[in-house]
Amino acid sequence: MMPNRYFQVMRKFPKRLPNAAVCQRRSLSLISKCVTGPTQQPRHLLRKTLPCVNVISARSMFIRVQETPNPNSLKFIPGVEVLESGTVDLPTPSHGYRSPLARQLFRIHGVRGIFYGKDFITVTKSDDSDMTWTLLKPDIFAVIMDFFATNMPILTDEQPAEDTAISEDDDEVVTLIKELLDTRIRPTVQEDGGDIIFKGFDPESGVLQLKLQGSCSDCPSSSITLKSGVQNMMQFYIPEVTSVEEVTDELDDVSNEALQKLENELNSKE
Repeated sequence: MMPNRYFQVMRKFPKRLPNAAVCQRRSLSLISKCVTGPTQQPRHLLRKTLPCVNVISARSMFIRVQETPNPNSLKFIPGVEVLESGTVDLPTPSHGYRSPLARQLFRIHGVRGIFYGKDFITVTKSDDSDMTWTLLKPDIFAVIMDFFATNMPILTDEQPAEDTAISEDDDEVVTLIKELLDTRIRPTVQEDGGDIIFKGFDPESGVLQLKLQGSCSDCPSSSITLKSGVQNMMQFYIPEVTSVEEVTDELDDVSNEALQKLENELNSKE
C-alpha cells in the first residue's frame, strides 16, 4: 500500500499548479525554455452548442453532465460511445499512460481521477474547496470535445515508461519523484520532442540524477531546463531533493568522444 504522504502530496499537486498562463516559479513554464512556441491552453466551452449526439466538430458536440453521490465526481456523457464494453478505472495520473484522453484530462489543474464507462466519462477532482466544478468544467468540456474530434482510440497498448515505473523497492521519496516526473514534467518536455529519464536519487546528498533525451539533449537551454524548471519544481514539492544533475550513459560519452575526434581531424585538414 502506498504511504499516506504519497496521497496527501498528490492531492496537493493540482492545487499548487496554476494554469501555465499565470504561473511563475511553481509551474512548468520554465521547463519550456527549449520550446519553439507557447504552450497551447485548452479552449473553453462555447456558450452555444448544437444539441447533437454525433461528433460533427469539436465545437458542436453536446455533452451532458450528471451528478454522482460523490460531490468530487461528475459524469460527463458525450453522446457517443466511449468504450465498446466494460469499464476502465484510471484512479491516479500515473495510470493515464493507457489513454490519450486521460493524459490530457490529468493535465487540467485539479483533476485527480478518471473512470470510463460504455457511454460516459467520470472525472474526479481534488478534495479542495478552492477547486470548484465551475472552474473545472469548461476545460474538461474542451478537452473531451477536442479529443473525440480527432477520432483517436480512447485506449492504446502503450506501456508506462520503465524508468518511472513504481516498484516495491522504491521508498517514499523516489515514489513521489517518479510520480511528479511522469505526470507533470515529462508531458511538457515530450511536447517539444524530448524526454527526461529518471536515473537515480541519492537520499544522503539529495541529488536527483536525470538524463535528457531527444531535442532536449543538445539544446542550448538544457541547463536552464534542469535548474530553473525541473529542480525548482522538485524542491517545491519534494524538499528532500537538494539539486538536480544531468547524467549521460557510457554510450553517449563514447559517441561524443568519437564525434569530437572526427571534428578535430576535419579541422586539422583545413
